[in-house]
Amino acid sequence: MDDSPNDSSAMISNFESLSKEFNESIPEREIWSKKMDFLLSVIGFAVDLANVWRFPYLCFKNGGGAFLIPYLIMLMLTGIPLFYMELVLGQYFRKGAITTWGNICPLFKGIGYCVVMIAFYTDLFYNVIIAWSFNFLFHSFTSELPWYSCNHSWNSPNCYSKIVSWNMSDVGGIYSQCAPQMSINASQHFNPVSSADEFYYSRMLGFRNINGSATATIENLGKLQWEIVLCLLLVYVICYFSLWKGIKMSGKVVWFTALFPYVVLLVLFIRGITLPGSLEGIKYYLYPNINKLTKGQVWIDAATQVFFSLGPGFGVLLAFSSYNKFHNNVYFDALLTSSINCGTSFIAGFVVFSILGYMSCISGESIDNVAREGPGLVFVVYPQALATMPGSTFWSILFFLMLITLGLDSSFGGSEAIITALSDEFPIVRKHREIFVLLLFTFYFFFDLLICTQAGLLFIEFMNYYAASWGLLMAVSFETIVISWIYGMPRFVKNIDDMLGFKPGFFWRFCWAYVSPVLLLANMIYGFVVHQPLQVQDYNFPDWMNVLGWIFAFSSPSIIFIIAVFQLFRFSGTIKQKFIASITPVIQEDVNNESPAVYKL
Repeated sequence: MDDSPNDSSAMISNFESLSKEFNESIPEREIWSKKMDFLLSVIGFAVDLANVWRFPYLCFKNGGGAFLIPYLIMLMLTGIPLFYMELVLGQYFRKGAITTWGNICPLFKGIGYCVVMIAFYTDLFYNVIIAWSFNFLFHSFTSELPWYSCNHSWNSPNCYSKIVSWNMSDVGGIYSQCAPQMSINASQHFNPVSSADEFYYSRMLGFRNINGSATATIENLGKLQWEIVLCLLLVYVICYFSLWKGIKMSGKVVWFTALFPYVVLLVLFIRGITLPGSLEGIKYYLYPNINKLTKGQVWIDAATQVFFSLGPGFGVLLAFSSYNKFHNNVYFDALLTSSINCGTSFIAGFVVFSILGYMSCISGESIDNVAREGPGLVFVVYPQALATMPGSTFWSILFFLMLITLGLDSSFGGSEAIITALSDEFPIVRKHREIFVLLLFTFYFFFDLLICTQAGLLFIEFMNYYAASWGLLMAVSFETIVISWIYGMPRFVKNIDDMLGFKPGFFWRFCWAYVSPVLLLANMIYGFVVHQPLQVQDYNFPDWMNVLGWIFAFSSPSIIFIIAVFQLFRFSGTIKQKFIASITPVIQEDVNNESPAVYKL
């Protein structure tokens, strides 16, 4: 049966309806007051706590300087292309994630909801880590830092200070020579635990008792840690008053939160390289072990670090760039901000490992034993090192202020992605932004009370393990496939040409269409193959929690398929007509007055 006339009329009707919806936009969109507001917001979001605690450890673990080879390759093939793509989409469509993906391909509007859910899940626990930093900051205002020694009620008989008793000279409060290796007597210290370790796990988190046993489980949450609750409240107060008025306010706040960490990193770098043992630590960080490059895990670690540090897939880059002027050179912005982010990770490695070398020097332990990945590095190892320095109070205050600012502007980004996406999709949210932001943060706060219990560490590890990983990889995989093969590479290239006056070269097009999707798929497959049930220290999560974790992990990508079904039934006509209409984009053509127009058949 020939149904082409009906096909055409039905599709035109659908497109005109879609055009009306798209053009009936809410009030004129605000833009960044200054270009630097945008750049600092992007840098502040991308440069977060993981730059300090994850990248240096991965270099140390995966061949030192040799790790830079797979890291730079993955950066060029996946990281920067995806970073650039999301900034382009935000600036061209000038909407949040939900509306943008609905305009690119109505069938895959769920990608927008997916990335908003991922940002929401991450926000739920990320702010608690900032609260931990505030707690450490407040405890730093003492003449002797409380994690320096073992003379406290929360310390166990197995507690020891990282500085061991041996005959060493002290010049100006800094030790001029290093302790002999293995100077801790194992017969005197059964299962020794450092004083900083006990402060973090026993005093602050309440996760362990004086005997070293866990005080709480998923089934038995324990008590609220009220110091953390109050610090968390402070975090949300800061976030609210930074975001409630939109980018005009947050764009000013990031001048401090994005720049201050660089001042501290510079100061800590200068201080670190003057400490005994620092050069040995830097050698461990950089010394190349080329043989490591033959291991697949090294390449997976490089791809994962690049991907998660730059931050595509959260909707943040898209939201921030949506407030740019239409002809802003987003290509330059992408190269600049992504390079700064990666350079920061590299420089942070010098800071971290100069301190680890110093800790190895004064404790008599090898750097292999001193180095840790994740929160243990910044909440146990680094505080212990700072406690041994002259002026330890000053150094501790400076360090935790840096962690707080690193965390805050990343939190701003995640929240703004949610607010912008929902404001553009639902005009009532934009009209009552202050109330919506208040309700959002109020919900976060009360949910986070679970994470402020003695079992809070378990919740954070659980959410970090399941919330963003699989969903994020799947979301960005869909992004590259939809842009390259459904929206169409020629159309996307034309969009960039309309904005910037030049087209992206073959390298970018090849990465978007082929390289990035393949590498993302390889990451997901490898993750499934090597997946292990979650374990935190000696605590094994019950089976039902691991099942819940998988449900949690796939809840965000599943919304892509749910919305796709809804979108198909939203259009009239035959199945063929519905499908064609649902994959036909609603895009901007009139770039001179920066107002959206619609392609019609």
